[in-house]
This record gives sequence, C-alpha cells and structure tokens, in this order.
Amino acid sequence: MERDPWELAFEAARAAGVELRPLAELEDADRILRVMNATWAGPEPFPREVLRALADSGNVPFGAFDGDETIGYVLGWAGVDPQDGLHTHSHMLAALPDRRHRGVGYALKLAQRAQALGQGIAEIRWTFDPLVARNGYFNLTKLGAVADRFDRNHYGAMVDEVNAGERSDRFTIRWDLGREPGPREVGAHEPALEDADGWPSEIRAPSGRAALVAVPSDYAQIRTDDAARASAWRDATAEAIEACLTAGMIAAGFDRGSSSYVFALAEDVPR
Repeated sequence: MERDPWELAFEAARAAGVELRPLAELEDADRILRVMNATWAGPEPFPREVLRALADSGNVPFGAFDGDETIGYVLGWAGVDPQDGLHTHSHMLAALPDRRHRGVGYALKLAQRAQALGQGIAEIRWTFDPLVARNGYFNLTKLGAVADRFDRNHYGAMVDEVNAGERSDRFTIRWDLGREPGPREVGAHEPALEDADGWPSEIRAPSGRAALVAVPSDYAQIRTDDAARASAWRDATAEAIEACLTAGMIAAGFDRGSSSYVFALAEDVPR
C-alpha cells in the first residue's frame, strides 16, 4: 500500500534534521534569495516580486528550516506540456553549501511531490545538467524519475558562477508522482560512451535494448583543471545521449559504479 505523500516528506525531513514549511509570505522571498545567492552567486537574482507572485498564484515554494534558519528551498509552478498536459515545472532546488548531501534536497522534493498530488497534478518536470553525476543519481535513482528529453544549450549563455562559460546542455526529467519514489529495475551492459583514462571514448551507436552513457564523477573538478577535457566530455556526452534518445531509449537509472546513465527502450522501463 502506498504511503501518504506528506508522511514520506515529513519522515525524510526528520531524517535530515530539518522542518518543512511553506514560504508564502513577503519576508519569505528574502529567505529564498539568501539561499539562492549562496548557491548561484551572480548578477541575475530572481526578482523578489516574482517569488511573491508564485505564492499568490498557488505555486507556494517550500523551505527547509533548522530552527529559524532557512537552509534550503524548492520552487516551481503549474505548467502545461504539449505532450503530457498539466504538470508542475520544478525550477529550483537548493540548500546552503554546508548542508548539502544530507537529505535536505530529498525532503524538499518529497514536499513538492506531496503538494502537487494535493493539487491533482500527477507529474513534475525539470531540467538538469547531465554532466553533474550526483544530480543524475539523485534524480533517476533516489527519486526514480526518468530523463526523456535533451537539449543542447537549453538556456543559452548563463552568467551565474556555477554555469558561466558552459554550454547549458540539459536533460528534461519526468517524475511520475503516482509511483512511490525509488529506483527502477533497469540494467545495461553495452556502453555507448565510456571513460577512457579520464577522456571520453569513441561513441558507439546503441544497437540493443539498453545502453550506458558515462559521465565524469566530478565534472566540476575537470572544468577547473583541464578545459579541453571538459569540452570533450560536454560534446561526447551530448552526442551519446542524442543517439540513445533517437534509438527510442530514455535514461531510467544511474549506475554509480561506472558513473553512467542507464538507458533503456521506453517500452522496457517499468512504471
């Protein structure tokens, strides 16, 4: 029997040592902006009035609190997809740098899931950079979402400190909220792209029902150390992902051992 979505969210929050609260008031916009600026420092802050408008329109962000301190937030809004119809578009998820990788983001995503289900919405979509391996694992394995779309330079040139100077390639995630969060039973053995002594291998066109696409386990460090190698990974990963999607596959898991996305034919991916 599926558990109550809010029960799951509050349980995850307790495990992370935080409390979940809606961020619906004017002063809450400043709470969000403080975490935002600590995550994506740069010259393009999210307009305060837009944060207020989200809450006014029923798209209330949620925050993670440690006492009176806001240490993370998630925000999005209801949207209409040409193929899938009504869904929540999740635009931002962030936690303060010293509170990351401790379950805060997981609790916030479960709160967003519970909120959407309460509004009669059965799907959440968002984008992420496929070269950030930890996000691949979080999205596809921890949450059990799938990545069924990819776009090169999706946002154009970005100017925040995290993304400046990078081509903004993005996966688009589809998270089926009717399914309890967790990994899917998918596997692959044939690589479309491998790690060859720190560089991307030659790309092999997928020929079976599943394929692996490797990404560096720490792409951010490669960007810092070797711009040419980072660029090679950016291009190779994009080409391999496009080849898998063209073959009718979607990314439905992330194998940490090989730091690879697990692609499978859409028809073979368990619901």
